[in-house]
Amino acid sequence: MLGQFAIALQELGWDANDELSVEIGGVAVTGTATSPNANPKWAKQFGTVSYQNDAFIVIKNKSRNPVVPSQPNPELKQKYPYQGENK
Repeated sequence: MLGQFAIALQELGWDANDELSVEIGGVAVTGTATSPNANPKWAKQFGTVSYQNDAFIVIKNKSRNPVVPSQPNPELKQKYPYQGENK
């Protein structure tokens, strides 16, 4: 498997010195506080991470991800003038 990974990185032109970030997707995190008396089979504790059957790995190359801020559209014109708050 690591050989396939190395081939993929080479095909992408990534370098051994690039900064990579590895994350797991396809997870569910319990975000609701449950009663301490709740059945743990059906109501998992707050903050429990469950990996789904279709979980996946995301590899981001932070060295080759330039941050380009969005630019305002100079052709975008306001259709109606601002009238202020109606009181």
